[in-house]
Amino acid sequence: MKGIIQWIVCLILAIIVALLLKHFVFTPTLVNQFSMRPTLENGDRLILDRLSITLNKEIKRGEIITFEAPTVTSVDSSNYNENSPIAIYEKEEMGIFERFMYYTLEINKDSYIKRVIGVGGDKILIEDGNVYVNEILLNEDYLPEDSKTMRTGLFYDLTVPDGCVFAMGDNRMNSKDCRNFGCIPLNKIEGKVLCRIYPFGKFGKVETK
Repeated sequence: MKGIIQWIVCLILAIIVALLLKHFVFTPTLVNQFSMRPTLENGDRLILDRLSITLNKEIKRGEIITFEAPTVTSVDSSNYNENSPIAIYEKEEMGIFERFMYYTLEINKDSYIKRVIGVGGDKILIEDGNVYVNEILLNEDYLPEDSKTMRTGLFYDLTVPDGCVFAMGDNRMNSKDCRNFGCIPLNKIEGKVLCRIYPFGKFGKVETK
């Protein structure tokens, strides 16, 4: 009986350590979207750096991040506030068990993966198929030569609020992103893409600028 109890205790400790590592340090993830093509393809398997988020390290332009999907993914004139261009998150009150399932185990949690275009204080302007950050044309070598960034939502001329980022998918013609729902608060960011582990032919660091 003593041996069984020790085995159970070791198993519980191993699960706790694994959950802590997954939530606060590194975690694998699967790309289940087409919005980051051609940089990331549907089915790519990645490793996310969550330690940077845990330690509140600076989010930089060009980094690819994952974040909790907003409650409202297409803001329209009825809920648009030009003085607060921040994505809407309206989750119902959760109990301790529900919060554990949603935020720790991430069950039934939707996430997006996008590239950071602007950080707090940056002036973003999308015009004539181009992106301007602080009135300077953004050089986006990671996009195909014929890519155009169109105004697919209401958020195309704004200043990123402090404590937020403005992010878009590399597949600009097929990406629901901050153009549609507004800027993402830093506390909704889950991790930064560290590297790709599958397919094996593309194993390695993912391009960021």
